[in-house]
Amino acid sequence: MSPAGRRPGRADTRAVILESARDCFAKAGYGGATIRAIAAGAGVDPALVHHFFGAKSELFVAAMDFPMSPRVVLPALLDGNIDTAGERIVRMFLGLWDDPGSRRRLLAIIRSAVQHERAAAMLRTFLSREVVGSVAGKLDMPDADLRATLVGSQLIGLAMARYVVRVPPLASASTEALVAAYAPTIQRYLAGEITNV
Repeated sequence: MSPAGRRPGRADTRAVILESARDCFAKAGYGGATIRAIAAGAGVDPALVHHFFGAKSELFVAAMDFPMSPRVVLPALLDGNIDTAGERIVRMFLGLWDDPGSRRRLLAIIRSAVQHERAAAMLRTFLSREVVGSVAGKLDMPDADLRATLVGSQLIGLAMARYVVRVPPLASASTEALVAAYAPTIQRYLAGEITNV
């Protein structure tokens, strides 16, 4: 039996474990992914996974590595002409999901959040701080938090239907068709009339 620790000659063990974790979370969600399966995918002993990341929850946070920083990207999308911000947001969102690398990470996050409360809580915290906070901070309106949350809920629904459940014909619709359909709704949430609850 080989001693615990880094595999000989591999300086990228942590990165290999993260790749395996992303695969497992994407396929099985937070609840179904196990440290043992993640270790097997990385070709390491499970003890090495614990050595680098501790518990599965810490590994999930590390693997959640979003393909972009909402605090950087979203304010930039809202700068300039607010009348076209809805279209810019939808295009950016679809671009992230249509990229195979970022899609795998996003699928892992969404599938884990719908299966496990701990993962859902982590995602809620991230969305509240990074996404809603970023959008609300750029909207000079008293109901900015509600508007930002409405934008988020619309986009999450689109992601679930198109990329997770793959509901036809939404799953095969062109980017241009989806931009035309979703941008006006996102635009209304950002700057139009909404009914306060």
